[in-house]
Amino acid sequence: MSEQRYSVCGCQLVAMVKGLIREGNIRRIRIIHKGRTALEIPLTIGASATALLMLAAPALVALGALAVLITECTVIVEKIDEEIQ
Repeated sequence: MSEQRYSVCGCQLVAMVKGLIREGNIRRIRIIHKGRTALEIPLTIGASATALLMLAAPALVALGALAVLITECTVIVEKIDEEIQ
């Protein structure tokens, strides 16, 4: 499993997370603000992007409210490493 970090402003947060979910190989997304975890979104392995967006809808609503309050945050993305066989 690999981890990537992105620094984003609050106005770009929801769009970025939606884009990451659509990628489909994401295990977990954490939003860090001022060194503390503000929101963590676990994602189901093997679900389609559409299903993931539906399952993550409540978290995306909370994320939208959070994005209004913060100016800058770090998004930590845990991706599933796909092994070539």
